Amino acid sequence: MLELFHFEDCPYCLKVRRKLEELDVSYLSHPSPRGSIKREFLKKFVPESTLQFPLLVDVEKNIFMFESEDICKYLEKTHGKK
Repeated sequence: MLELFHFEDCPYCLKVRRKLEELDVSYLSHPSPRGSIKREFLKKFVPESTLQFPLLVDVEKNIFMFESEDICKYLEKTHGKK
């Protein structure tokens, strides 16, 4: 299962959401605006100084990814057409 932590006004988050839609990948969406309880939750797993968005979590593989370009490449590799 994939989970995406993001916020609406972020162009990098939009890029990842579009890639997920393009590949028709199911994922849990977690809008995480400033002051959100979800951001507080994430601080338990990711140091605040390194927390960025978008954040993709591949729960089954225990992978946390931040950079939109890296996330899109990962999605292509793992969910792209064979």
